[in-house]
This record gives sequence, C-alpha cells and structure tokens, in this order.
Amino acid sequence: MDQSDSSRYAESGVDIDKANDFIENIKPLVAATFKRGVLTDIGGFGGLFALGNDRYKDPVLVSSTDGVGTKLQIAKMCNRHDTIGIDLVAMCVNDVVVSGAQPLFFLDYFSIGKLDLDVATDVVKGIAKGCEISNCSLIGGETAEMPGLYQPGDYDLAGFVVGIAERNKLIDGSDVKVGDKIVGLASSGLHSNGFSLVRKICFEELGLGIDDYVEDLGCSLGEELLKPTLIYTETVLNIIKNFEIRGLVHITGGGFVDNIPRILPNGCKAIVYADSWPMLPIFKFLQDNGRISTKEMWRTFNCGLGMVAIVDAKEVEDVTQQLVALGEVPYVIGEITARNEGEPSIEMIA
Repeated sequence: MDQSDSSRYAESGVDIDKANDFIENIKPLVAATFKRGVLTDIGGFGGLFALGNDRYKDPVLVSSTDGVGTKLQIAKMCNRHDTIGIDLVAMCVNDVVVSGAQPLFFLDYFSIGKLDLDVATDVVKGIAKGCEISNCSLIGGETAEMPGLYQPGDYDLAGFVVGIAERNKLIDGSDVKVGDKIVGLASSGLHSNGFSLVRKICFEELGLGIDDYVEDLGCSLGEELLKPTLIYTETVLNIIKNFEIRGLVHITGGGFVDNIPRILPNGCKAIVYADSWPMLPIFKFLQDNGRISTKEMWRTFNCGLGMVAIVDAKEVEDVTQQLVALGEVPYVIGEITARNEGEPSIEMIA
C-alpha cells in the first residue's frame, strides 16, 4: 500500500499502526489466560478451541453475551480502566455458570472513537484478570476505532463467553421442589446494574463529585461505584460437585423480582425474607437519598446478593458451610412454597 493511502486513513481518525501496536501490547496478557484447548494465538481471523473427546460424554455448549452498561462512565470519571474488564467477564460467566457450565473461552468487543493505548491496555488487563478468576481463556476479540461516533474518552464494551456442561448435569430449575431453601451469596456492591439511576441520584440530584468522600460508605464515591462485580464461577462449580443444587440465579437487571421466577417450575413460589441478610451501605444510601421504594429496590438492584442457589432443605447447612470455606458470605434468605393459580411466583417479605 502506498504510504499516502495509509496516512490519509490515519488523518480520518483510524490508525492501523496504533491498532497493531495495541495487539502487540496485549499478547502477553491474553496468552496468560490460555488453558487446555486453545489452538491459536491472538491476531488471527478467528479463535480456535478444541473441546476434546475425553472429558465429556454428552456435552452441551452454553453461551452468553453482555456488557457493563453505564458503569463505563464511572470508569471514565475515575480515570481508572483496569477493573471494568473484570465486570465484563463477570456479567457473562456468571450467566453461564448458573446452568452448571464451566466457562471455556471468552471474546471481547472494544469500540472507541480514537484508540488510546494506555486505556485500551488497561481494559484488556481487567478482562484477562476476569478470565483468570473464572478459569476461562481469552482467545480473541475486536478493537474498533469509530471516529465521530463517540465523545472523546468514551468507549463501549461487550463480551461473549462459551461454556460447557454434561447434558444430564445441566441446572435449569426444573428440579426445584416445595420445601427447598433459598441461599444468597453476598455481592461486592452494585456490581454492574442500575448505574443510570445511580448516576442520576449521585451526580444530578445530590451534586456529588466522583472523588467526594461519603461518610455513609466509608470511602470515596468513585471507589464504591467502581468495585468490580464478583465472579462466582469457581464457587458454583465447586458446590455442584458435592451437592444437588436445584436452581441457580444470577441477580442482575430485574433484581430478585424478575430473575428468581425465571427458573421456577409451575406450582412453585419463592418466599424471600428481605431482613435475612444485611443491606450494604451503598443500597441504603441510594434508597434514602433517591427516595426509591422498597419494591423498586428489589427490582432494580441486587441489594447485597449477587447469586442465589436453591437447595434441598436437608443439605442447606452443609452447603452454607462449604460456601463459607470457599470464601463466600452466604445467607439462607427464603424457601420454596406451593403457588396457587393467579398468585405471583415470588413474594418479597420486608
């Protein structure tokens, strides 16, 4: 290609040479996530992953895609971009592990107006960290410069994960029974949901700055809001080896009210006692200052629990003990009862 052609493209806002430099920068980060099955290095047209024929008898692939929403604005405001990739991985892998699937490989999509090598590299550092935590390989992705589409400093992220499980060990909630107990696993905070409302309350209504220290939170606002989403992959895969976990729910958008009913069989109702676990300070702060009803809190935020498991009542004590041993903070938050026709499939009791 004539050099003038390349320069004209750079003048328009797309720098191919910088994109190639970025790939070189992240190769060691990506390679560090490679596990058994990865067949290609980063930079090819597609990522290759071999399932092998010695680990599964009747394998089922489980996939998910997600983003981190307007939490990206918090990363921009804090000028810190090395944790938002953890959120991205978490939102995807937590969705596949609720089926009992081990995440295999991950791909990302990163789009920006003008490529900033430092920012982009920090984002990938977070993605690689998330893959490391979830024992998942980062095998590829796409970086796109789109001048004119984003404001300076803005970017967007999307993630894609594929996991695997034995067909006869898939968890879909169909085994949930009346009398089962509901166990919640503590979240780190907001995780990656509800940030449009959070930003409205904190910045527009309260007039707070990202670096302002908030006494109720015990830290700066930015530090609280940027806490990474917890990844529950290894915990869930550990407990399903030892116990009959009848249902799993990732508490994300829609909170308890919309997510728990997604896995309940007909005739089953979830009773959740909202006073059975402590509400983290960030949620009380938002509810009080944002004048949010309790019902809306339950449907908007995780309110302190990022994952829910439904287990046999006889095993609930053993399950919670193992969760503690795994470093989680579990709470028995409710039970499954019979649901009559016309009744809601979940009842939140304050």
